[in-house]
Amino acid sequence: MTGAPQREPEAGPRPESLADLLGGRRGAVDATLPPLAFGLGWVLGGLGGGVLAAVLTGTAVAGWRWRRGDRPRSVLVGLLAVCVAALVALRTGRAEDFFLLQIAANAASALAWAVSIVVRWPLLGVVVGTALGQRTGWRRDPALLRAYGRGSWVWAGTYVLRLAVFIPLWLDGQVVALTVARAALTWPLIAAALAASWVVIRRSLPAGHPGLRHPVTAPVGGGEPAREE
Repeated sequence: MTGAPQREPEAGPRPESLADLLGGRRGAVDATLPPLAFGLGWVLGGLGGGVLAAVLTGTAVAGWRWRRGDRPRSVLVGLLAVCVAALVALRTGRAEDFFLLQIAANAASALAWAVSIVVRWPLLGVVVGTALGQRTGWRRDPALLRAYGRGSWVWAGTYVLRLAVFIPLWLDGQVVALTVARAALTWPLIAAALAASWVVIRRSLPAGHPGLRHPVTAPVGGGEPAREE
């Protein structure tokens, strides 16, 4: 007599990652389309062709993002960035200056991330804490604060890497290479930073820590640490 078939144990839930918490890749992919259009338009029709292609593509991307429900402010900022980059290139008459705004933004971002770590307000903690609705609760957990600080260095490094690639190409007037680098160092680099900073955070947290969603804080006057729900 055969027994009832045994059920295999169900797999536990997949551990949550930073990519899950911070959203998908759509925004990063969308951001690469206007620069790619500019590079192609420049090759085919010079500076005017590149600017026209970038603005038209940026407008189409903004319309698509609007229809899929992105926040109006985010949509408008993305389109404005494309238009400003195009105006800078038209003003200087140098196609490579279309990427000047991106270079300036990366320099400012690298500085902002580094300063945030030094002043113990790591931006990775600010972003994730906001996404989780924790406000500043994560800062009262010393282990989590330290882990976010270490993870934030990964993101600061991505901006430094972009600058190390973009600036020499810009100085040399390499428009096509800038276009390729802009695409290669957007979504692929963001994906790598998400994975790397998640590994850094997990390895920085002590064994038994309940994770990002549950900061552990010590009550005033000592006693056992309390978990924030």
